[in-house]
Amino acid sequence: MARPRTFDEERALDAAMRAFWAKGYEATSTQDLCDATGLGRSSIYNTFTSKHDLFRRSLNRYIDMMSAPQAEILEDSERPGFDRIRALYTRIVDSEFAYREDEERSMGCLTVNTVVELARRDADAAALIERDLDLRLRLLRIAVDAGKRDGTITARRDTESLVRFINATIGGMRLSAQAGADRAALEAIAETALDALRV
Repeated sequence: MARPRTFDEERALDAAMRAFWAKGYEATSTQDLCDATGLGRSSIYNTFTSKHDLFRRSLNRYIDMMSAPQAEILEDSERPGFDRIRALYTRIVDSEFAYREDEERSMGCLTVNTVVELARRDADAAALIERDLDLRLRLLRIAVDAGKRDGTITARRDTESLVRFINATIGGMRLSAQAGADRAALEAIAETALDALRV
């Protein structure tokens, strides 16, 4: 009879996700994962098979964790489209200061970090990144199209261009926070980006 697991697998996955988020895939050692999760090597490998499998599951968890509140904002039919995008930028700024490795720098975005580090050479990571991008663009289209209909977002540019611009701005904000930009700098980037959407 197999012995029951004596740890919370979901909590271990959250801890591993945070370790990968802070250091990246390559720089996170098995010992780092043991320290983060409180598990021994055998428990990690018995549960998650490999470091790569644990990373894949961590990235998937991160995507789900970040997507749900963004979907709630962008699909909120009670708000004009422009206000949804403004609320999303506010959430992005707030999250950069909620998740910090130290006082000076944000941990950035695990998906953006993964694009930079792995997406070109890791098919599993690339597939997860593509799924995340497709979802984010779909949600942004909902808000932008709503804003065009309600007159709060400019019709001078097509939806796809605006959606890609918003997504790129968010990526840039996250990288800026990781490089040490403060809240005022991120808010200024967001406000400048919002100016491009105004009627």
